[in-house]
Amino acid sequence: MSERACKRILGIETSCDETAAAIIEHYELGKAKILANIVRTQTKEHSEYGGVVPELAARSHIIHIEQIVKRAFRQAELGLQNIDHIGVSAGPGLIGGLLVGLTFAKGLSAANKKPFIAINHLEAHILSARINERVDFPYLVLLVSGGHSQFVLVKNIGSYQILGTTIDDALGEAFDKVGKMLGLSMPGGPMVEKMALKGDAKRFNFPRPLLREKNLNFSFSGLKTAVRLAAEKIAPLKRQDIYDICASFSLAISDIVSQRADRAIVKFNEIFPSVKCQLVVAGGVAANKQIAKSLAKIADFRGAKLIVPPMELCTDNGAMVAFAAGERAIFGISNNLDFAAKARWPLDSEDMVINYGI
Repeated sequence: MSERACKRILGIETSCDETAAAIIEHYELGKAKILANIVRTQTKEHSEYGGVVPELAARSHIIHIEQIVKRAFRQAELGLQNIDHIGVSAGPGLIGGLLVGLTFAKGLSAANKKPFIAINHLEAHILSARINERVDFPYLVLLVSGGHSQFVLVKNIGSYQILGTTIDDALGEAFDKVGKMLGLSMPGGPMVEKMALKGDAKRFNFPRPLLREKNLNFSFSGLKTAVRLAAEKIAPLKRQDIYDICASFSLAISDIVSQRADRAIVKFNEIFPSVKCQLVVAGGVAANKQIAKSLAKIADFRGAKLIVPPMELCTDNGAMVAFAAGERAIFGISNNLDFAAKARWPLDSEDMVINYGI
């Protein structure tokens, strides 16, 4: 596709417990520059509850969203008059939070006559690797976050095939719940990873669910239960017990993810035998160094290229939303202001498909 005029995109993200806004310059498919990327996390608001409280998250978004957007404009040294499109996460996510972002974005769109683009939060994650690095279609994505764990075959913008998903807990959710049951502070995932560095990963032989299954699905509920039972058996827990449980749990997770990734790469190679597999890891769990190390070994063994976006683009942020909006804007995509928030919004649903005849 020939180069098109630069478009400036405002992206807004409020799907869970980050209030975020970003401004990018989008030049053509897969080519953009981040001018501003502001993220405010809500860890302190939710820490005493051991998890995200939807009502508190929505209230925090309401309080902070205007200032976050203003900070993005100040950082970019631009005003609303310089913006061509407004993109916002419309789902999946917590309805209360999504409504805050949607309402704010729609207000800006209506008052300033700017095209409004509703963005699938998952699409934003899986396209985020293309912001800073050339990633050609097709490619394979392992999306691992607090709410989602799935392998996605990315054929083009708006053309996604789910190869495998979790049948119960998401990977990030499993980390957070294990952290909570061990009395660790939020966010649970990074704390479990930190504790694991001091532990004996061989002390507990936790299960690796579904490894014998030929599909690419995940299951973490049984592993989480095994951790709880082990902790109850040796309670009260000493500090070293916590270290060892975290280390054994982390090893089990790494084994599961790397084995599943191995099969996913093989599947990709069967579908596209003449294309070198690019494995993109997206979502907050991509920060886990043990998982990243195990995936690097598998990618190297299979001759695939492992791509992990910068951490500021892996966790929830507005830049990925703005970029996804820019990619869709190229095809003339925009949405009416009556677009509704969606708690669930599968990547392979009909309303995600782009008509490339536009």
